[in-house]
Amino acid sequence: MNLNADLGEGAGEDEAILAHVDSASVGCGVHAGSVSITIATLSRCRELGVEVGAHPGYDDRSNFGRVEVPISVDEIEALVAFQVAGLVALGPIAYVKPHGALYRRCQHDQAAADALARVAKQHRVGLIGQPGLEIIEAAERAAIPGYREGFADRRMLADGSLAPRHEPGAVLEPEDAVLQAIEMAKSGRYDTVCIHGDSPGAGRVAAAVRRALDEAGIATAPLGTSSS
Repeated sequence: MNLNADLGEGAGEDEAILAHVDSASVGCGVHAGSVSITIATLSRCRELGVEVGAHPGYDDRSNFGRVEVPISVDEIEALVAFQVAGLVALGPIAYVKPHGALYRRCQHDQAAADALARVAKQHRVGLIGQPGLEIIEAAERAAIPGYREGFADRRMLADGSLAPRHEPGAVLEPEDAVLQAIEMAKSGRYDTVCIHGDSPGAGRVAAAVRRALDEAGIATAPLGTSSS
């Protein structure tokens, strides 16, 4: 099992979270954050031995990359390629995981997921996506690793996707996040569990989930061998 978090977005709790995770999906300075925040996050990951993945998003800072942007598959591939290449230029990565609305688009749009996989394959790394949806299928088609992701801090829908943030109860309380993380870790359906770095109290949630995993005897590790 692996514990990851979405970081490098300027949300303010990265340092507290990094002490407890195996992998950091680092924002590329487009949907949020900045170049300096990305560089500082990568540096801190190296100091702590935390595995790094690329976390590209839509070029839509006003909405934190959480609103669908009507661009073509070719434009998605170029946008992701630009962001991933920028991160790779700063150091090795182990996977690509899109952010927000781009993640949702790729989960349900086969062509967009295949574009994502082409970028990941170019850099010889895997993809993170939710089980049973298009990102994992695209990874299989591209013959690259596909890491099945669940979310500790978000309510999941019946199809495995995330409940929209505007719905009541979509963001779980810390106690419920811990219980959901342990359930996912024991289920065998997931390779990694995520904590959103921009959620209120994310540092406390990360610490509580790590403690619960340790107490349950569930070992965690990086997802894969980093490749440049």
